[in-house]
Amino acid sequence: MKPRTSLLATLGCALATLSLAQAPTTTSTQMPPRPAAAAAAPVSGFPAEYVAEVDNVGKKLVELAEAIPADKYGWRPSTGVRSVGEVFMHVVGGNSFIPTFLGGKPMAGVTRESEKTVTDKAQIVELLKKSLENAKAAGLNVSDADLDKKVKTFGGREMTERQVLTHILNHQHEHLGQAIAYARVNGIAPPWSRSE
Repeated sequence: MKPRTSLLATLGCALATLSLAQAPTTTSTQMPPRPAAAAAAPVSGFPAEYVAEVDNVGKKLVELAEAIPADKYGWRPSTGVRSVGEVFMHVVGGNSFIPTFLGGKPMAGVTRESEKTVTDKAQIVELLKKSLENAKAAGLNVSDADLDKKVKTFGGREMTERQVLTHILNHQHEHLGQAIAYARVNGIAPPWSRSE
C-alpha cells in the first residue's frame, strides 16, 4: 500500500470512530470501591496480559502526546469533532471513569468537562500518564477468579469484569489510532515508527 493511501485509510478509520459515549458517572448500582492494589503486578493470566497491554499502548499514547507540538493541540479535522488535546483528555476520562465499574474511584480533578477545559499540553500529558496508572490499577484489582463476575456498566448494561478491562484497552487503542491519524495529517510521524 502506498504511504498516502495508508494515511488516508488510517484517517478514514479514525474519523469513522470519533464518537464514543461519554464517560459514565458513578451510580448506586455499582460495586463498592475496592482497596488500592498493594500487590505487585501479576506475572501470568489475563490480568498480567492486561497490565502489559496498558503499558504497551500507554507508552505510544504518551510518546505521541509529547511529540505533537503544543500549538497543534487545538487542531481538529473539522468543526464538531475532538481536537488533538480533547482526544488525549478523552482517553484520560475513559481511564478515570471506566475503572469505576470495577470498584475504583475516579481520578481527582477529572470530570466530564475536563475534555473541554484542560487545554495545556503539559497538564494533558501529566494527566494522561496518571490515567494510565489508574487503568493499570483496575487490572491489578481483578483476580482471575473475578474475571467472569458480572457488573453494571453503561446505562445498566451488564458486562463481565474481563469485558470491562477489554473495553478500557479498546478505548485506548481506538483513540491512539485517531491521534496517529491527526498527527500524520499534521506532518508528525509517531516516534516509534521513525525507525521502521
